[in-house]
Amino acid sequence: MELSKLIGENGIKLLQELNNPYVMEIIEKYVEFCKPEKVTVLDDSKKSLEYVRKLALENGEEKALKTKDHTIHFDNYYDQARDRAHTWILLPKGKTISKHIETIDYDEGMKEATEIMDGIMKGKEMLIAFYCLGPNNSKFSILAFQITDSATVIHQQNLLYRNGYEEFKHLNGSKSFFHVIHSAGELNEDMTTKNIDKRRVYIDLNEERVISLNNQYGGSSIGLKKLSLRLSISKANKEDWLCEHMFITGVHPKGKDRVTYFTGAFPSWCGKTSTAMIECQTIVGDDIAFLRRDENGQCVAANVEQGIFGVIKDVCPEDDLVLYKALTAPKEIVFNNVLVVDGGIYWLGMGKEFPKKGFNHSGEWYEGKKDKEGKIIDVSHKNARFTLRINELDNADEKADDPKGVPVGGIIYGGRDSDISVPVLQSLSWAHGVFIGASLESESTVATVGDEGAMEHNPMANMDFLVVPLGVYIKNHIKFGDDLSNPPLIFATNYFLKEKGKFLNAKNDKKVWVLWMEGRVHNGYEAIETPVGCIPKYHDLKNLFKEALNKEYTEEDYIKQFSIRITKLLKKLDRIEQIYKGGEGIPETFHKHLEQQKHRLKDAMEKYGKDVVSPLEF
Repeated sequence: MELSKLIGENGIKLLQELNNPYVMEIIEKYVEFCKPEKVTVLDDSKKSLEYVRKLALENGEEKALKTKDHTIHFDNYYDQARDRAHTWILLPKGKTISKHIETIDYDEGMKEATEIMDGIMKGKEMLIAFYCLGPNNSKFSILAFQITDSATVIHQQNLLYRNGYEEFKHLNGSKSFFHVIHSAGELNEDMTTKNIDKRRVYIDLNEERVISLNNQYGGSSIGLKKLSLRLSISKANKEDWLCEHMFITGVHPKGKDRVTYFTGAFPSWCGKTSTAMIECQTIVGDDIAFLRRDENGQCVAANVEQGIFGVIKDVCPEDDLVLYKALTAPKEIVFNNVLVVDGGIYWLGMGKEFPKKGFNHSGEWYEGKKDKEGKIIDVSHKNARFTLRINELDNADEKADDPKGVPVGGIIYGGRDSDISVPVLQSLSWAHGVFIGASLESESTVATVGDEGAMEHNPMANMDFLVVPLGVYIKNHIKFGDDLSNPPLIFATNYFLKEKGKFLNAKNDKKVWVLWMEGRVHNGYEAIETPVGCIPKYHDLKNLFKEALNKEYTEEDYIKQFSIRITKLLKKLDRIEQIYKGGEGIPETFHKHLEQQKHRLKDAMEKYGKDVVSPLEF
C-alpha cells in the first residue's frame, strides 16, 4: 500500500511541514519493513496527546483505575527489566569497544533485526512522535523521534519528555537527531509481548538510532530513556561534555537564602531516588543529566527529561511523603506491574496490608501463587514502576525546565557496602573525585542477580550504558573538570554501614550528609583529611542532626561510622586495581591516585599501629 494511504492526508501534511528528507526516508523504510495497517503522525498538540491516551485504553494496553487519570499497564511476566544478554552495540566486523561492552557485528545484527522486523506490525497501528531531550530551545537540546506500535510507550514518553515536533522544523533539513524504532511484537490475550525469545535491542552509534523489538518493559521500549542514553553518551564523548546517569537536586539549607544544586550517580538500590527526594529540598530530575560548561566556565546541568519513570517499591508515607502524596492524588500517572483490586492498586513496601487476590503482571493473582519455575509471585513486581510529570510534585524545582540549566555545586557518587566506606566524604581534588566515581562499587542484595554481599564494580553508576571505552570515559571526565574555572566539589556516600547485622544509620540521616556537603560547597564547615578523603568533624554533625532531624548524635555513633577501616579499604583498592589492570587507555592520573591512596592508607596503619583508625585520631 502507498505510504500516503497508510498515513493519510493530515499525516503527510505534518511530515511535509518538517521539510526534512532524512525523517521521511527513515519513516518510509520502516513502514516497508514493519508493514503496519495504519500510520499516525503526532505533533505537539493537545489533540495528539488525547489521541494517544484514548488509544492506549481502547486497544487494551492500559486500563483505567479508580483514581481519576490513573491507568495501569502490564508487561509480560518475563519482560520486567532490561535484557543485558540481548542488547548489543552494532560495530563493523572485527571492531570492539571494550571488554565491558557487548557488541555484535553490524551486518550480522542488522540481518537479524531486519528478519525480526519483517511484518512485525501487521494488523497494528504505527505511531510516530517527536521529542526534545533536555529543555526546549536550549544548548542542551537533542532532538529525537520514535516509531512504535505501542500507544502506552508514546503515552509514557509524553509524560517523560518535552515535545519536539516544532523544534524539528528548525533543523532545516539536517540529520542531527536520534531515532528509535520499537515494536512490542505479537501480543497475547493479556496484551503482553508473546515472542520473548526474539527480544532484541540493537544500538547503532553511527546512525544515532536504536532498534528495539519484542519487548514492553519501559527501559527497553521507551526509546528516549536508557536506549537514547547510550546515544547521548557517545555524542557527549565526541563533543567534550558529559551525559551521566545522575539526578539533579536543589538543596535549601534552613535559615540561608540560597539553593545549591547537586548531581548524583548511584547504582540501583543505593539510595538514588531517596536522595533526589529528600524532604525540604527540590528536584530538577531523578535519572539522567547533561553537564556542560557555560560561557563563564562554570558547570551547569539540565535534566534530559520532564518526568519520572520510577521504581515504586518502598514508596510510603514515612519515607517518601511528597512522592507518595503525588502517586495517590488524581494526576495523570501510568502505573506498571502493580497489583490491581477493584480499581485500587497495591505495591511492595507501601505500608498497607495486602489483599489476598487481585490482578497483576502474572494475570489473576492470589496469595501463594507460584510461577512455572516454582517461585512465589509477589503482590507486585520488585521493579514495578510509575510514570508522571515532575511538575506534579510539590517539590519540583522552579528551574526544572530552565534552558540555561542549573549551576552545579557538587557531584555525589553513592555506593553500597556494609563494612568498608564512611557515610560521607569529600574528594581531595577533582581528579581524585573522578577516581572515586570510577571505583564505585555496589554490594549485591537479595534483589540483585548473583551472590548476596558480592561487590559489583559500576563506574559512575553508568556501566550498563557505556558505549565508549572506559579509559576514554574516565579521561573525558578528568578533562571536563580541568577545563572548568571552578569545578564542583565531588563527594561519596554510603548509607549502608552495619554492625552485627544492624544499620548504623537511619534512613533519614542522609539529610544531614547532604546538608554537610552543601555547607562544604560554601566553605561553611572545616573537615578532617584522611587517606581516602575529607570527612566531617563531630561537632558539625552533632549540630546538624539537632537542627535538621531534632536528633541526638553521639560521639560513639560518630566513631563507629567514620572510622577508617584500612585493611578493608586496601582490599577494595586491590579489587579495583585488578579490574583496571591492562585496561586499554586508562589515564595515568587514575593509576596515580590509586597508588597514592594505597600509600596513604599503609602510612596511616604504620603511624597509628592499628587496622581501624578513629576519626578523632586524624
